[in-house]
Amino acid sequence: MPVPYLLSLLLVLVGLAVLLFVAVRVFRSLSRFGAAAAAVGGHVDDRAGLLRARTAALKVAIAERRSTRSANDSDDSSARTI
Repeated sequence: MPVPYLLSLLLVLVGLAVLLFVAVRVFRSLSRFGAAAAAVGGHVDDRAGLLRARTAALKVAIAERRSTRSANDSDDSSARTI
């Protein structure tokens, strides 16, 4: 009797079809997630670059202020006490 074999074959085919459907959905979701992660990564890199630039500008400003202060201190003939 071929009926049990047909039923088993039908169940295997249905299982493979469901597996294929789920796999396609997962890969599409992963693709969208990858695109979104790349966009977020680019945005974070841009913001981090701006933060590094601001930090560098602050370091330059502080160094300039210190050099101006030390130049003014050396011009004063009187010693300052606190």
